[in-house]
Amino acid sequence: MLQANFFNQVFVFPILNLLTLFYKLFLIIGLPGAFGFSVVALTVFVRFLVNPFFKQQLETSKKMADIKPQLDKLTLKYKKEPQKLQQEQMNLYKQAGINPAAGCLFMIVQFPIFIGLYQTLSLLLTNGQGEKLINSINKVLYFPFLHVAKIDPWFLGFNLALTPAKVKLWYYYLIPVITGLLQYFQTQATMPAMTSTAPTQTKEITKNDDPNKKKDESTGGDFQKAMNTQMKYFFPVMIAWFSYTLPVGLALYWNIFSLFSIVQYRQMKKK
Repeated sequence: MLQANFFNQVFVFPILNLLTLFYKLFLIIGLPGAFGFSVVALTVFVRFLVNPFFKQQLETSKKMADIKPQLDKLTLKYKKEPQKLQQEQMNLYKQAGINPAAGCLFMIVQFPIFIGLYQTLSLLLTNGQGEKLINSINKVLYFPFLHVAKIDPWFLGFNLALTPAKVKLWYYYLIPVITGLLQYFQTQATMPAMTSTAPTQTKEITKNDDPNKKKDESTGGDFQKAMNTQMKYFFPVMIAWFSYTLPVGLALYWNIFSLFSIVQYRQMKKK
């Protein structure tokens, strides 16, 4: 786990050192629930670190909403020419300065950090406080003053090392519910607008149209709708399930992250 491989050196070790630094600072000032506030501080730090990717996602979402009427017109105009439609859509994206893949960067960047945090919390909390483990952790800390003897996992009445699935107390079950709801609101707020076929499309279909052709023409819109639905509903449910089965400390990180994203999006929307 603490081997000096690429992933550990790039993600786990820096996160471990930064988390330990915050923990030490909060212990010095005598802050109750120091480790929980360390996770919050780490979340804020990471949030500012990936902020350029989030801003790009918000800008992409706004631009997609702005050009949606034009995309709908292209869908009607080239409904029988899917290759031409795709070409014209890409030209429109280019003119508007949109990279369709940019909206995914924010999520892609988050996952290695999330995995690194999971492994870090597993080291500090889930695997216990054995002397051998503590010594192995201290060996990868960059400075001697960061060395720890033990970690207190309690924060606002929750043990950050445990999972709601393991604790089986009613107030722990609130964590995955809150996590799923926050992820839903974040996804709903930041997800780029999807194209859709206009209602007038069905009126232009004549009795001589081939039913199979009509089915093919609607495939693109159906696919986009399915992707929209999956991102809006399936992803929050998946995150809620993760927060049910993984340590509470990870849900704390994810929820603070989601709150920042929602607030930032609303501020940008007001502007």
